[in-house]
Amino acid sequence: MQQSTAGNKGKGVRSDCFITLELTKNEKIEISITSKVKALFGKQIEKEVLDILSFFNVKGAKVTVEDSGATALVIAARMEACIKKLIKTDKEYLLPFLPQNQYHTEKERHRFSRLYLPGNTPSLAINAGIHHPDGVILDLEDAVAPDKKFEAQFLVRNMLRGIDFYGAERMVRINQIPRGIEDLDFIIPHNVNLILVPKCENREQIILLNEEIEKRKKRFNITSTIWLMPIIESAAGVMNAYDIAKAAPNIVAMAIGLEDYTADLGVKRTLEGKESLFARSTLVNACHAVRIQPIDSVFSDVADMEALKQNVLASKALGFSGMGCIHPRQIKVIKENFAPDKDEIERAKKIVNAFLVAKKKGLGVVSLGTKMIDAPVVKRAEKIIQLAIEMGKIDQDWQNEFAES
Repeated sequence: MQQSTAGNKGKGVRSDCFITLELTKNEKIEISITSKVKALFGKQIEKEVLDILSFFNVKGAKVTVEDSGATALVIAARMEACIKKLIKTDKEYLLPFLPQNQYHTEKERHRFSRLYLPGNTPSLAINAGIHHPDGVILDLEDAVAPDKKFEAQFLVRNMLRGIDFYGAERMVRINQIPRGIEDLDFIIPHNVNLILVPKCENREQIILLNEEIEKRKKRFNITSTIWLMPIIESAAGVMNAYDIAKAAPNIVAMAIGLEDYTADLGVKRTLEGKESLFARSTLVNACHAVRIQPIDSVFSDVADMEALKQNVLASKALGFSGMGCIHPRQIKVIKENFAPDKDEIERAKKIVNAFLVAKKKGLGVVSLGTKMIDAPVVKRAEKIIQLAIEMGKIDQDWQNEFAES
């Protein structure tokens, strides 16, 4: 008997389904559906299953669907995983691409908050965009059990195509290199914006990954840049941070994963973070040396917002420009406290004003009080002003003046 399963079921499972597929020798399709909404959507679920079986030319099968409110893209992913566990085929059952998902992102984009979403749990991804994180991370690595990684690939592919993330940067954390190479076929052709590279320890991993990315971009005629964010999670990775940061021009940020890093050291991760200060400072310096964004680790206590705020402020003081989050309620605190505060904005306004005055006078030198202001300082001040405008922290009159300049 050839049988396979895919999906999730049980207490607390939402927006998913559990499918059992048995191939039979007689050319007959039998479908059994268990669902609280069977009266309303049973026929639709049955049609979706039949369409997928027909697409893969499956003529004899028994299919059991235990539905917990799955959408079409979830049912399609679960069915395709079941079929491909039993039948070798290169065909892909692709649902239409949402028009609003066909955007690309810029290197200098703000990445204050990135919301981790387990790649095999559709309920958490469906409405993730309404919380307005700067990025969403569909995770194929640690958040997915080893025996679920194969089916998670199909779900992540379908989520990239069919879930509206409301402009958030669409990121995927692949598995550790070299296993992560297998994930590329499920994300490169489906408009992933950025790939997180876990447990990165040397530049050779980045070079190998980019070679594989370029092969697929050529095969699928993709011209947009796919950004990379290596994650440093070991002592070896910390010591090689600078070489990793400058390994490729499509690296836009580098993150640190403190759970694995402290485990590698054999120490306990603490709220004060003394045990990781060297690693975090090393990563920050490596990133700023090559002009990419340093991203801090996640804060695991999702209930303590004040502790999160203090953690963000300490992170910002070290030079980080963002951090990961594991719950939507963390997004607002992270964004507000990584954003420029009142003093930063006022100083930036003075610097930009001094630059505008010097420009109008035709002066080649910009000064503020007794201090000379060089081009990088002005550029940073302009970025702070632009960000403050985007976040509604500067009044309209000053916005107009800045825009006219």
